[in-house]
Amino acid sequence: MKTKINKRLQNFKRRIDQRLEGSREDLGHPMFATEGIRVELGDKVRAIGNGGIGVVHQLARQVGLVDAIDRRVHVLKMHRPYHESDHVLNLAYNALCGGVRLEDIELRRNDEVFLDALGTERIPDPTTAGDFCRRFEETDIRALMKAVDEARLNVWARQPEAFFDRATIDLDGTLVVTSGECKEGMDISYKGTWGYHPLIASLAETSEVLRLVNRSGNRPSHEGAPAEADAAVALCRKAGFRKIVLRGDTAFSQSAELDAWDQDNVTFYFGYKAMPNLEAIADQLAKTLWQKVLRPPRYDVKTEARQRPTNVKRRIVRRRAFEVLRLKNEHYAEFEYQPVECEQPYRMVVLRKNISHEKGQARLFDEIRYFFYITNDWEKDAEEVIFEANARCNQENLLAQLSGGVRALSAPVDNLLSNWAYMVMTAQAWNLKAWWALCLPEHPRWRQRHQAQKQSILQIEFRTFLNAFIKIPCQIIRTGRKLVYRVLHYNRHLPVFFRLCTALRC
Repeated sequence: MKTKINKRLQNFKRRIDQRLEGSREDLGHPMFATEGIRVELGDKVRAIGNGGIGVVHQLARQVGLVDAIDRRVHVLKMHRPYHESDHVLNLAYNALCGGVRLEDIELRRNDEVFLDALGTERIPDPTTAGDFCRRFEETDIRALMKAVDEARLNVWARQPEAFFDRATIDLDGTLVVTSGECKEGMDISYKGTWGYHPLIASLAETSEVLRLVNRSGNRPSHEGAPAEADAAVALCRKAGFRKIVLRGDTAFSQSAELDAWDQDNVTFYFGYKAMPNLEAIADQLAKTLWQKVLRPPRYDVKTEARQRPTNVKRRIVRRRAFEVLRLKNEHYAEFEYQPVECEQPYRMVVLRKNISHEKGQARLFDEIRYFFYITNDWEKDAEEVIFEANARCNQENLLAQLSGGVRALSAPVDNLLSNWAYMVMTAQAWNLKAWWALCLPEHPRWRQRHQAQKQSILQIEFRTFLNAFIKIPCQIIRTGRKLVYRVLHYNRHLPVFFRLCTALRC
């Protein structure tokens, strides 16, 4: 970052700190006291509110995403005038600019300054974007995912050596509900909703979407999972990860695949269905083999412990005598178990939960429930295996972001394949967020602080990312061969923003 820019940012920060730490005395009038506002239409100054999109586009070009898409994906017979990368990035940038549906593209399509900021005469309209999605066959969608993988490998290649210590691949399915009645491939799910049931494979360390496969709404979660898991494992092997871990719930512990993953040096932690024979084995285990689960606190208190507020929900439940379940305690044990389709035994860790059924002030009865986890990891403590398997639940946060934040898990087009293509293209907005963080340089002098900033951006919600790094008012100036983005406001994330700008320019 230039010294001049750094000094200006420090001055901005100092001024805003002075205003926020000002007098607390009553001024005799409300703080919001602006009067006599007059609205005018600017003519000479040309600006946009999504100034961060220029840095995103520069990032996409530099990691090779644009070239990879145009080289691998061929669904257009002629380019008049758009190329495949134009369409893909149009959908991704729509999400990055806060769009939640195809129609929102029209807002930016009619924004002359936005078009100038991306160096284009025009962008596809919503109808053309939908038509582009309908041109995809399954081979084209998989070619698009390979193009994304090609750019992803370029991003990973920039990471420090410690990044390749471990790759944790999480697998899960999620429901996409639609109110449409004419969408081909939709079906009724196990929850009674109509729509699709896509499969998601993600990298836990960065929350990147590695594989996204759309399926009919009535298909089971594990359908097609082994092939997608193998593809994700092959990608991580190619990148140079030294340890690869697979995680999933009970639907993904497919016995027929465990031996192959074990022979391929892939560590797995899967939930396992509580079948009667497994419960019988757990019942027969000696009491001395059971140990109490000691779960770590959810967070560390950095100042002083505060008194818990009154649990209003629990008070209402007791007063109205609703039946509720309360967890009393947890114990764990382990034993060897060989599934029918496996040629060798694996480690089975069992978690026993004592659950109390209560109604009002009365305790009705206690119930024992078993949860099983199968793994080929013989080194970790059994309790750590449970925590490892439970850590996969963080993928639920990713699914929530893809659904509610990025709006990639929706079905705005007409059939299974076109909606699959839309999901993959829009999900690139989330991947670009992760790549934004991964491409931040780490200066040796401030390595610890820079690593903390990386993790913070990887973990923040999508809307928070947009407000911090994309929705930056910028004046757009075209001078000679240069396109200048002049930032017109200050927020506390700008030092990180300019650090990435400097890295991409270099």
